[in-house]
Amino acid sequence: MNFDLQDLSGTFSTFDIVVSLALSFVLSAIIGYVYRLTHKNVSYSQSYVQTLVMVGMVITLIMLVVGSNIARAFALVGALSVVRFRNAIKETRDVGFIFLVMAIGMTTGTRFYVLAIAATAAICLVLVLMSRFDMFKLDVQRQVVKVQVPPEAGYTALVEDVLIEYTKEFELVSTESVRSGALTELYYTARLKPGRKPAELISALSGVNTGQRVTVLTGYDQTDI
Repeated sequence: MNFDLQDLSGTFSTFDIVVSLALSFVLSAIIGYVYRLTHKNVSYSQSYVQTLVMVGMVITLIMLVVGSNIARAFALVGALSVVRFRNAIKETRDVGFIFLVMAIGMTTGTRFYVLAIAATAAICLVLVLMSRFDMFKLDVQRQVVKVQVPPEAGYTALVEDVLIEYTKEFELVSTESVRSGALTELYYTARLKPGRKPAELISALSGVNTGQRVTVLTGYDQTDI
């Protein structure tokens, strides 16, 4: 039985390894800083940004190992397919950043250095410009109104009378029984009339629902819940 070990690292030099990993780190770190700069919601995670950098370097390493060998590529796909991710991504843009660092890792790992640098510069510039000028922003601020009322049907009509007075439009999203049927919880989406404040709406609703809980969430489409 032959136990000779064969070193396959000769397919790339030490210089290739150092340059690829170093460039991947620098470019992934730049992407991480751009993510931090353009992040607007409250769920910023330092570990997520560090993971972006790590993913970029790991993908670079994988591409160095795979090289042009199809068998290795299929073997790695099979090995990585067993990985399962449990954490939910709160923003769709977070997924975009993951794909970006993966693409940069692939380009540096396959030693397309100029392409990696150019792509990072161009895409990061676009991201900064979109954030700076609030591109594609929809200037419509909506509210989620959650009201608890006694189960009698008349209270729903009273709540909607208040919504007619204070909002330009509203829509009943769901009705839910709470406290073993002792109360009914109504969920609405609404747009306040100009000059009306959420506190005024809460006060008016509290006057018709026998003092039960009232919640108004403003700008829910841009806020992490």
